[in-house]
Amino acid sequence: MVRKSFRITSEQGVHARPATTLVNVAMGFDSDITLSALKKTVDFKSMIGVMSLGIYSGTTIEVKCDGPDEQEALDAITKAISDLALGREI
Repeated sequence: MVRKSFRITSEQGVHARPATTLVNVAMGFDSDITLSALKKTVDFKSMIGVMSLGIYSGTTIEVKCDGPDEQEALDAITKAISDLALGREI
């Protein structure tokens, strides 16, 4: 299992458009991927789950990947968060 934490810096937080991009990235991997924020954990491959977190600017999130391609998945999600200018690693 690999994990990484990020602080969301986008003023809009994680709204529908970036959430869709992130979920699509996660869906490309076989590993189990979870997203934790605000004392809740959801399947990162579920759009409804990700949106249910209500991630706003300043929120700390944690991504956990467990499976055969866990490191590749975490690297791709890290890149997507950076490319979308959503946050920074902490």
